[in-house]
Amino acid sequence: MKFNVILDCDEDGVWIIECPSIPGCVSQGQTREEALENIKDAIAACMKVRGELGLPLTVETYQVESVCSSGSQWT
Repeated sequence: MKFNVILDCDEDGVWIIECPSIPGCVSQGQTREEALENIKDAIAACMKVRGELGLPLTVETYQVESVCSSGSQWT
């Protein structure tokens, strides 16, 4: 299964990564690559726990288009 993830580097240089389609599924790493590897373990663990608790494995996510207040699209 493939999942979309969100990566962000915090003020201390730590990469925070989350999987928005699995509530609470968050990890981190000292590098972007480490964070990307760590989220794979986090996804597996979250899916296991959600399955054991009888919760849906994922939630629906959507992409929406937003328009700048000036009326032009974001670039």
